[in-house]
Amino acid sequence: MSKVKKIVEEVRDSNSTEIDLVDRGIINFADVPGLFQLRNLTKISISHNKIVEVPPAIAEFINLEVLNLFNNYIEILPTSISTLQKLKILNLGMNRLNELPRGFGAFPSLEVLDLTYNNLSENKLPGNFFCLNTLRALYLGDNDFETLPNQINKLVNLQILVLRENDLISIPKEIGELSRLKELHIQGNRLTVLPPELGDLDLVGQKQVFKAENNPWVHPIQEQLLLGVSHLFEYLRTDTYKYLYGRHMNADAPPPPKTNDKSKKISRKH
Repeated sequence: MSKVKKIVEEVRDSNSTEIDLVDRGIINFADVPGLFQLRNLTKISISHNKIVEVPPAIAEFINLEVLNLFNNYIEILPTSISTLQKLKILNLGMNRLNELPRGFGAFPSLEVLDLTYNNLSENKLPGNFFCLNTLRALYLGDNDFETLPNQINKLVNLQILVLRENDLISIPKEIGELSRLKELHIQGNRLTVLPPELGDLDLVGQKQVFKAENNPWVHPIQEQLLLGVSHLFEYLRTDTYKYLYGRHMNADAPPPPKTNDKSKKISRKH
């Protein structure tokens, strides 16, 4: 850990506001002596390590704007993490999170939240999760969501929503209220239909992204997707589709079976 100590000393001596501790074999924040004395840090990159737990003292970095904890072994987050008033980017991708702490949605300034490659589901989100109305990008890919809570419409500033490679069997109509959405990734789920309200969004064009492959779509949707995204969105707005959607939802058909393809989880470093 002598190299880690040297990095901390160099940051302290230079009055730098950023520290890079990527891939240093760190298991615990206590393995980084002097880190919590660097109160002026605005960016901490501590990805590709072996950290299991984030200590409550993380809240002491009152100027922190970027916290990158990607690819660790994190299972527990402290409730205090959401008191970081200036935090704009939080990367918790590729960890072992089964749930998020109570009050997690209290971040006042968070713009980008990456929770990709964890073990989260709709039942493990705290009650105030969708109070994160400053969010511009939310990455929930490679988790265990079967449904998306209808409170998604509270994320009024959301521009990017990634839900790929989950177990989604439905998407709520409230997604159509996300008027600023420019990217939607729902590929690799168990979706058969889409809410007609999705057709109200502007997801067609060179600057927009809509990904929906590898879902067991009903034939009409699959047909439109083969013609192109613009054809699909035109179709979603038709009375014909609204009628089909209504019939499908009222039929109470069982959802498509899971594929049991969880190689995505096995392919991680851990």
